[in-house]
Amino acid sequence: LWISCLALPPQRIYYLSLEFYMGRTLQNTMVNLGLQNACDEAIYQLGLDLEELEEIEEDAGLGNGGLGRLAACFLDSMATLGLAAYGYGIRYEFGIFNQKIVDGWQVEEADDWLRYGNPWEKARPEYMLPVHFYGRVDHTPEGVKWVDTQVVLAMPYDTPVPGYKNNTVNTMRLWSAKAPNDFNLQEFNVGDYIEAVLDRNLAENISRVLYPNDNFFEGKELRLKQEYFVVAATLQDIIRRFKSSKFGCRDPVRTCFETFPDKVSLWAERAWEITKRTCAYTNHTVLPEALERWPVSMFEKLLPRHLEIIYALNQMHLDRVAALYPGDIDRLRRMSVIEEGDCKRINMAHLCVIGSHAVNGVARIHSDIVKNSVFKDFYELEPEKFQNKTNGITPRRWLLLCNPGLADIIAEKIGEGFITDLSQLKKLLDFINNETFIRDVAKVKQENKLKFAAYLEEHYKVKINPSSMFDVQVKRIHEYKRQLLNCLHAITLYNRIRSDPSKSFVPRTIMIGGKAAPGYHMAKMIIKLITSIGEVINNDPYVGDRLKVIFLENYRVSLAEKVIPAADLSQQISTAGTEASGTGNMKFMVNGALTIGTMDGANVEMAEEADEENLFIFGMRVEDVEALDRQGYNAQEYYERLPELRQAIDQISSGFFSPRDPGCFRDVVNMLMYHDRFKVFADYEAYIKCQGQVDQLFMNPREWTKKVIRNIACSGKFSSDRTIMEYAQEIWGVEPSLCRNKAFPSGGVRMML
Repeated sequence: LWISCLALPPQRIYYLSLEFYMGRTLQNTMVNLGLQNACDEAIYQLGLDLEELEEIEEDAGLGNGGLGRLAACFLDSMATLGLAAYGYGIRYEFGIFNQKIVDGWQVEEADDWLRYGNPWEKARPEYMLPVHFYGRVDHTPEGVKWVDTQVVLAMPYDTPVPGYKNNTVNTMRLWSAKAPNDFNLQEFNVGDYIEAVLDRNLAENISRVLYPNDNFFEGKELRLKQEYFVVAATLQDIIRRFKSSKFGCRDPVRTCFETFPDKVSLWAERAWEITKRTCAYTNHTVLPEALERWPVSMFEKLLPRHLEIIYALNQMHLDRVAALYPGDIDRLRRMSVIEEGDCKRINMAHLCVIGSHAVNGVARIHSDIVKNSVFKDFYELEPEKFQNKTNGITPRRWLLLCNPGLADIIAEKIGEGFITDLSQLKKLLDFINNETFIRDVAKVKQENKLKFAAYLEEHYKVKINPSSMFDVQVKRIHEYKRQLLNCLHAITLYNRIRSDPSKSFVPRTIMIGGKAAPGYHMAKMIIKLITSIGEVINNDPYVGDRLKVIFLENYRVSLAEKVIPAADLSQQISTAGTEASGTGNMKFMVNGALTIGTMDGANVEMAEEADEENLFIFGMRVEDVEALDRQGYNAQEYYERLPELRQAIDQISSGFFSPRDPGCFRDVVNMLMYHDRFKVFADYEAYIKCQGQVDQLFMNPREWTKKVIRNIACSGKFSSDRTIMEYAQEIWGVEPSLCRNKAFPSGGVRMML
């Protein structure tokens, strides 16, 4: 959620997110303050190694994947662009779990990231705020009162967010739950003082742990508590700041909330219009299982007054729809915030749409799907509300920090302006045929590969061929991301080598990494399949070092910073129409990997920027997927028609990759054959053929590197600076300043969800 405030002197932007996947902070801070060389020298003088020091820092893993990492990139860009922006979230005591692979299976371990303290945060108990839950609603002549509530205190912890060399430092404020001192102490009156004090944990559990689901809604009461906790604390904080500013409550005029959308935004009389003018909603997924639908019964128990307000807002909304579309009962049903049925539910996406002045998707193809499918009725009602804002990544962390060798040779050719204006990479088009630059780019990539190979050998005892193609797919494990398609390619390559061992093959190291949600059975089975395939292939003497399959354990931000600069091939192979945007695809592009991918998410715009022939695009488009849905997808037909596919599936099914447990993968095979929503087999043939084209190009290093340079040169659009600039100009109504050299005066606010 974004909250922003239009109007007079600098507007404040508030970014509300349940996730901020920050990773490590030390190196990023040194980079943004321009202190890296000075610190390196100082540490060296002390007889220490800065890289070793950096490796000691825990990742702040307060996110699951793309959404949480996007929030972190946006904070960096907002500070670098000189926007008065605040990130608001939850200070989870335990972030995303640490993943261990035991006998090929994922095992979760708690991420006790605060065990040794967090030097970057500052507790601000003076700004602690109460948040209310439960209770009941009294309707009295004096007004409506929410009474007999349970209070939890929200303690803020502030982390600085420095812009890049611009003397701007913004704030990320994360809330931690604390029980008030009188919490459940009435128990003491009946002698159970110990029990009453122990019960404080019930309140403090709110900020205990991040829910480890990506693109999946888990309707637990604790999760709803977390959501309300961060919103209630944040809005109180925003209002306090608004009132204490010169636009706030020094006199009756300044307390008037009519000026609020110019500074901040909130509830009050006529607050609904104010809310809509203040809030903007970004949709991050079209998968139905990911959209929140809270049971009314749970909402009523936890937030009874809020349920009444939601009913009233929904009635206002439906009255308007009914007036515009008289007699269209089905439209009213489709557009209602309240879904009727055995279990009445609140459709939170619908509430977001009607409560915002702007709604956007995160890549052009995704925004079109949002308008034409998911929120079609709402788009017909208010087309002017809907926009696209293609995601981006911060070039500070994802080029300068993680790939200094590449950043250096780029700076030698075009200067350092690209660091804050990534579109300047276009200047590299002049060097596509420059032999020195071609050689330098290839050399940097090889150095990154050697370094990553050494890292894998040290930490995972895996020895890989650094001259092989590093073929990488790193992201959360999910059926729609189709790691299974990657597995089928690995098996197909293996079978080809086995059938003709004397033939020449392009050596490949296939690396797949990512976490499975602990309750996601199929995702866990996919990890077991990957590790089992690796076990067979990596130990087959006929194969040697021509093919390796490696599962990258515990994929996280700090590991991404190592593997992405080393990758030759980036796999972005989701079923068309399922990946809202993707941001890993952008990181690989700017770091000199070529993309094999479907026309999905931001891949479409990457292909547009670099020209489609400079990516390896394959498979069904969205229209093809829709057509296949209409005629009915029949996996059996592909299985029978494609001998290599049939052989691979038979091997998985028969226990070839799981000899000690031949039936291990029956669920995977059953899903692929009879219940595959994401149509893996339908894209298999095109994918295998496209991978053949990848091999052909890789055998010509000069031509490969020329395509790499073109991709890097055309990646400028995918900076989060550009994304934030578009939000600022087209949604928040504010002009960013690239160089602010003094603190922001008090100003207004905007919010974004």
